[in-house]
Amino acid sequence: MKSQKASTLQQRLKWFHEARFGLFIHWGVHAVMGRGEWAMFFDRIPAREYAKLADRFRPKRFDADAWAQLALDAGMKYMVLTTRHHDGFCLFDSKVSDFTSVKTAAGRDFVAEYVQACRKAGLKVGLYYSLMDWRFPGYFNYKSNPASAAALRQQCHDQVRELLTNYGKIDVLWYDGLWLNHEAGPDETWAKFWKSKELNAMAKRLQPDILINNRAGIPADFGTCEGHVSAAEPGQAWEACMTMSSGWGQIKHDVNFKTTVQLLQHLVAAAAGEGNFLLNVGPGADGTIRNAETSRLREMGRWLKVNGEAIYGSQRFSGIPAEFGYLWTRKGKDCYLHIFHWPGKEMVIPLVKSKVVSATVLATGQRAKVRRECNGRTVLYGLPETPPDKYITTIRIRFAGEPEAVKVTDPAAWLTGEAAGPAR
Repeated sequence: MKSQKASTLQQRLKWFHEARFGLFIHWGVHAVMGRGEWAMFFDRIPAREYAKLADRFRPKRFDADAWAQLALDAGMKYMVLTTRHHDGFCLFDSKVSDFTSVKTAAGRDFVAEYVQACRKAGLKVGLYYSLMDWRFPGYFNYKSNPASAAALRQQCHDQVRELLTNYGKIDVLWYDGLWLNHEAGPDETWAKFWKSKELNAMAKRLQPDILINNRAGIPADFGTCEGHVSAAEPGQAWEACMTMSSGWGQIKHDVNFKTTVQLLQHLVAAAAGEGNFLLNVGPGADGTIRNAETSRLREMGRWLKVNGEAIYGSQRFSGIPAEFGYLWTRKGKDCYLHIFHWPGKEMVIPLVKSKVVSATVLATGQRAKVRRECNGRTVLYGLPETPPDKYITTIRIRFAGEPEAVKVTDPAAWLTGEAAGPAR
């Protein structure tokens, strides 16, 4: 029985492990203010006053197909949309709330349009749902106002049921907002409050093939790190989510955008750890995504058209350790060296025991020449002085047999050139 369950999970995760790159979208009524998705709380806006924003939320330029096309242009394989963030505003038709895009000025079910666009584009469908809702006093006073806290929890279960019942097949359920009163934890306490086991069990009954992240406080199908790339233990599915700028929801005058090369380095780092990179954009109140974001995504997509073989379906490469300035990924017999700091005409990989059979620059198709030196130094030479790729140059390397590093018994042996054994 255990092996059968493991096999089923492996089958459900197959597309996730192949994908490596997804689009996160933080959008909602908060976009009207353009001060990020936490503005209601940070500015301490009363719930009644905040609710008036829905009268101004009429995104006439919203085009779910354009969002999906942008994801395809970026080389992404799935999308995750905030169906409801911490402010409680739903982008879907909910029977248990009037604070929705369907029942207010917009008059549209944006989740329905988004799901349809994803399916049309061949992208996997992810739905983000925040467990918390600031509009409930019981969220903050959960000990002194248990009735409101219970109503908050009931709304959560009801709305997750709606999302997983009303929109056909959903591939990812992406929880957030586990804690109460913004208190740190422990996760087990909050999981007990939210009845997370029952919540996930319901989700699996409604969507047997769905993948669920671990942000309901209990073990789930994949882990999620935020704002950084930190690989999970081997054998565990994981994803790193990151925003392109300072905020997740749009901040109108934000100038703190990561560069394309920084974003690609994060993508490579995720792939090197056998994980995914979920990169966020924050559309404006009209539904459009800024040029600062679209241009970076398309640049990443152009890089992936050339180097995608080294990213999609990548495996960990533990045979030879990565030194400063580069990372490894692997796919079967092909090993990929991603060079962040181009060295010029020669690239040195130290402490390599295995023989390199071939080394091909993906950007140009050029074959590098190879020679061996002391300290297990494999030198790729005959390379161009300037980087073949202006972002990250990737070289496909094939070894004779399983790649192996030199086993160093004396850490000072390299000083005399004998790290790989006595010089001959």
